[in-house]
Amino acid sequence: MPIVITEFMSLDGVVQAPGGPEEDTDGGFAHGGWTHPFFDAEVVGGAFADALTEAEALLFGRRTWKSMSAAWPERAGDPFADRMNSIPKYVVSQTLRDSELTWDNTTRISGDKAIDRIKELRETTEGNLVVMGSPTLVRALLSEGLVDELRLMIMPVLLGGGKTIFPDEGGLRRLELVSTVTSGTGVQVCTYRTAAEG
Repeated sequence: MPIVITEFMSLDGVVQAPGGPEEDTDGGFAHGGWTHPFFDAEVVGGAFADALTEAEALLFGRRTWKSMSAAWPERAGDPFADRMNSIPKYVVSQTLRDSELTWDNTTRISGDKAIDRIKELRETTEGNLVVMGSPTLVRALLSEGLVDELRLMIMPVLLGGGKTIFPDEGGLRRLELVSTVTSGTGVQVCTYRTAAEG
């Protein structure tokens, strides 16, 4: 099960709180909802729709899962929402209780066992395991060499700081750019895959 990361990203690499002002204010982040002026249904929306269509399951960190689980169930009737609600979902959390997993088809992966369990999923299941948002989880997956593809919606804005997905431990990781599309709003939708060593 290849692991595919899908992220809204600023030019300076920030992925924090793309959806709204109250989504994630950690560190005093004040630009929540920064993606809205650049979103277009055809290119940017299409990139997410394609990722979801190709997914066999979704993987989230706790904060992103909670945000998504509060939004998508009430949008039933839209094809994208129906797919989000019906597809198997995994959430990595040490603190969520099973009784809180009210979003259909959600399974909790204990935080202290997350890397081993995700490795098992990657090695034994077919189809893409798609991660949306979840910067702390993505950073850990990149550090462990478990990311097969990055689909980045790079938006023409500088945010001056905030959460990123990139490890900062000094490791070099080569990627191959396999496609790029530019939206009318100036978003570069770039797909990278892990490059062969050598």
